[in-house]
Amino acid sequence: MMKARTLSLPNPGALVRLRACVAALVLLLASVWGAAALAQTVRIKEVAAVQGVRSNQLTGFGLVVGLDGTGDQTNQMPYTAQGMNNYLQQLGLTLPADARAQFKNVAAVMVTAQLPAFAQPGQTIDVTVSSIGNAKSLRGGTLIATPLKGLDGEVYAIAQGNLLVGGAGAAAGGSKVQINHLSAGRIPSGAQVERSVPTAFALGPTIDLGLNSADFQTARRVAEAINTRLGEGVASAIDGRVVRLQAPADPHARVSFLAEVEEIPLQAVVPVAKVIVNTRTGSIVMNQAVTLAPVAVAHGNLSVSISSTPVISQARPLAPGGQTVVAEQASIQIAQDSGSLIQMDAAPQLADLVRMLNSLGATPQDLLAILQAIKAAGAMNAELEVI
Repeated sequence: MMKARTLSLPNPGALVRLRACVAALVLLLASVWGAAALAQTVRIKEVAAVQGVRSNQLTGFGLVVGLDGTGDQTNQMPYTAQGMNNYLQQLGLTLPADARAQFKNVAAVMVTAQLPAFAQPGQTIDVTVSSIGNAKSLRGGTLIATPLKGLDGEVYAIAQGNLLVGGAGAAAGGSKVQINHLSAGRIPSGAQVERSVPTAFALGPTIDLGLNSADFQTARRVAEAINTRLGEGVASAIDGRVVRLQAPADPHARVSFLAEVEEIPLQAVVPVAKVIVNTRTGSIVMNQAVTLAPVAVAHGNLSVSISSTPVISQARPLAPGGQTVVAEQASIQIAQDSGSLIQMDAAPQLADLVRMLNSLGATPQDLLAILQAIKAAGAMNAELEVI
């Protein structure tokens, strides 16, 4: 004969406590996951670079030939004709002194390029070609051999090749149609390096890392991350911009050392709160650190309209010495939109600040003045930079 089992229910108070513990655990996990999502990890190579390892600017004066009648008007641009004559003399051709050649298919240009770090002779780099005369278009042109010089006056590369112009245009009967820009182009791999730039990368017992932006917290975190990975004393923060590394003397070991340093992960630092305002385009850009204190804003538009109407005063018929006089009658109207005082609560996050600014219903140009006024009132903890 089977015995009946008695099921005992748990204490209701214990169930309440258990549910409270589960809810607290869920909130704790949610906060941990949220913090992990907000924590942004970057590599050291993304916040710092080796000092002394950089590119160098090259520039040169050149000539683009082969244009379809869209070159410079040489009677207005004498340096185009002078440059062409000098080039022809190098080829053994001398024009008569009284010759006035019109090179309609030639344009004077400036050629610019970036010489990368560690570039060696024989390697190729891209060049940009820009017209400096009144050429209508560089499309279809060919850049003839142009020496590219550095700030020291030495030639570091020679550029030559066919231009790629990302535009098109046509004109006839006084009408003109143009797409994109026609007075500048690019030549991929259009210059060959002729001389390398020496660097101090392999000299000295130390290597300095320069941070992209001066920040003491970032400098400290970079030094701590390197010392944690490679050992104490390898890195030391000199100031808010420079972190000094004790590097191996062997060049191969030094390259491997820097390759490992650049890949070390680093927790990103919250940047300085900043608002960038472009007064020419009306653009406003804020970073995530911008917050707002409670403030009240009243916004209204004021417009002034001035119109002028001509008034003709004519003399009576057959009046001696009578003249017709034209006068101007001005009309001035002032219109002001009604504005209300809007209270903007504290905004601890960027999304809240954006929502509150949008609630004002102001145009981007009006927002420029509003942000300046909020900053002057001390209600916005951010640097306001106008570009």
